[in-house]
Amino acid sequence: MRRILTLLLVPAMLALAACNSGGPAGSAASGSLPSLNPLLTEAMPAVVNVQVRGTVRPSAEMLRDPDIRRYFGGEKEKPFRSVGSGVIVNAAKGLVITSAHVVENATEIGVTLGDGNEVPAQVVGSAADIDIAVLRIPANGLKTELPVDDTDMPKVGDFVVAIGNPFGLGQTASLGIVSATGRSGLGIEGYEDFIQTDAAINPGSSGGALINLDGHLVGINTAIISPSGANAGIGFAIPMHMVKNSIDQIEQYGSVSRARLGVAIEDLTPAKAASRGISVNRGALITGIVPGTVAASAGLRVGDVVTGLDGHPIDGATALRNAVGLMRPQTSVLLTVVRGKETLSLPVALGAQ
Repeated sequence: MRRILTLLLVPAMLALAACNSGGPAGSAASGSLPSLNPLLTEAMPAVVNVQVRGTVRPSAEMLRDPDIRRYFGGEKEKPFRSVGSGVIVNAAKGLVITSAHVVENATEIGVTLGDGNEVPAQVVGSAADIDIAVLRIPANGLKTELPVDDTDMPKVGDFVVAIGNPFGLGQTASLGIVSATGRSGLGIEGYEDFIQTDAAINPGSSGGALINLDGHLVGINTAIISPSGANAGIGFAIPMHMVKNSIDQIEQYGSVSRARLGVAIEDLTPAKAASRGISVNRGALITGIVPGTVAASAGLRVGDVVTGLDGHPIDGATALRNAVGLMRPQTSVLLTVVRGKETLSLPVALGAQ
């Protein structure tokens, strides 16, 4: 069966469809049966529906598809409409998080609030490499926002609720568990550390909320794996520690800048460690140093293994790449490096990408 990795956007035009982009939970209801109603009554007003109008220009790769060529004909651009979801994270400032791919190529964005009112929205900034955009809507009368939990990654088996706008139907909630954490290598985004969940997520849910049973926002729903393009029990959300970093940069600077170390890395495995006489068997193994970068000036060498950054463990190449890439250039960090049998602490002021 063919596996399809789908960004959760409901397109209204063939062009986008063919692009292939792309309260306590245990409270009792009426004093008897357990229900999530008290939780959702608090949380759902902070999740909004996002409507987008815009134009799309076909790329050379897209035009290889005969259906797309036929759709565009001799025209350079085509209009489209689509829907997605968003989450109010700061009611006082009118800030809404959604997925970057939801508002890509948008010329007009509308946000429908929980009370049914529709308001205009503007893009404050975006981080396409993690698929996050920040919108601003009029803050008048906004009272509800979701508290953000960016300190601890949810654990496998934790109950979570996905809230969004699947297929443009309107606000919908689905219960599931965290199926896995730290998912990467999927090729969806530039930086990946996904929460995987079996809570039902469908096209149109992009930018929606993944909350825990305390009502805290733990992730932003972004993609699914499915043979049909609809929910198959494998959905992905961007964890809030990644989202919060980008929100803070967008609020403060209007854009996101990524730091760079200047190394080529791969996962260290026990077999590689044994063959190289390295005293640890997990970490990011340096296989190349880019001349003129901070890695070269800091004294890092090919064969070094980075096992920690500012006291936080680094267990592989993805962990190091994410940790560095989510920081701004010129940030000073302390790397824990294993060189053969020796452990070193190297201070580094990160460079810019």
